[in-house]
Amino acid sequence: MAKNNSFDIVSKTDYAEVENALNQTRKELSQRFDFKGSKALVTMYNQELIISAEDDTRLNNLNDIMQSKLVKRGVSLKALDYQPREPAAGGTVRQIVKIQQGIPQDKAKEVVKYIKTLKIKVQASIQGELVRVSGKKRDDLQTVMGALKKKDFGIDMQFDNYR
Repeated sequence: MAKNNSFDIVSKTDYAEVENALNQTRKELSQRFDFKGSKALVTMYNQELIISAEDDTRLNNLNDIMQSKLVKRGVSLKALDYQPREPAAGGTVRQIVKIQQGIPQDKAKEVVKYIKTLKIKVQASIQGELVRVSGKKRDDLQTVMGALKKKDFGIDMQFDNYR
């Protein structure tokens, strides 16, 4: 009897790297001339990033700085879920950015449906916040991985536990 091979599709964000990127962002904010004396702030609270500044322009600049630091630290921007901007105390503007951890149920269903449309002899199943793909041939699993890398589902995906 041939054994089944499998891999997991997961979405994980390394919070240590996010914290390092935020520290680099804070350091750059303290050194930049256009942010001298401003109330620009970036913090992490309960796996959410909170960015605030005096106006929309500074908030956009702060967001650009933060995104560049996250990319340099290897954190995918697809893992960030931006919430609507809201006014905050002291005439500032605040935006909450949720960090995605795990694949949401609707996206997992979309991934499974896409795998079924490939017409490859593999089985895909949703297991909590990950999708497990199993099949008899490793070549089929690698074909599925390649197809998933090409398609954009709007989430950060990694492949884990390949055996």
